[in-house]
Amino acid sequence: MDSTLINIIALALLFVGLVGTIVPVLPGLLLSICGVLIFKFGTENQMPMMYVWIFGFLTLVSTVLNYVIPSQTNKKYGGTKFGSVGSFVGTILGLIFIPIPFGFLIGMLLGVFLGELVHDLSDVKKAFNSMKGAFIGFIYGTGFNLMVGLAMFLVVGYYIFF
Repeated sequence: MDSTLINIIALALLFVGLVGTIVPVLPGLLLSICGVLIFKFGTENQMPMMYVWIFGFLTLVSTVLNYVIPSQTNKKYGGTKFGSVGSFVGTILGLIFIPIPFGFLIGMLLGVFLGELVHDLSDVKKAFNSMKGAFIGFIYGTGFNLMVGLAMFLVVGYYIFF
């Protein structure tokens, strides 16, 4: 296969993966690491293997953190398991029923809020705090994923164009 075509495929995967770090319908860093692997093993290039190992490790860390960070920030802000379950259910329903770009986020936040209200209907302040914690966790996780995806894109782009 022509190395130019492989470079285009790798860059396309890296770009879609970068978008996927923000839009959860796409498997962000998984697509990005596929782009790195296709570039590294599909073309003659000077990119050190160490980059592949580092990006693979960061992708694994990101996968774990995507489950740990929201839970921990939710707990830090007074959330309960009801809020965590509400977050999961709300995210899925938001993806399906809120047809706007960040419907999943609206669904997640509403899910946390409603889940906390199911737990304790009289404590609206706690439900808002839990919702704030879930949002902060989302921002942390998304920020980390975005930085790793951008690093992958820039490194591969450097070895393609320079």
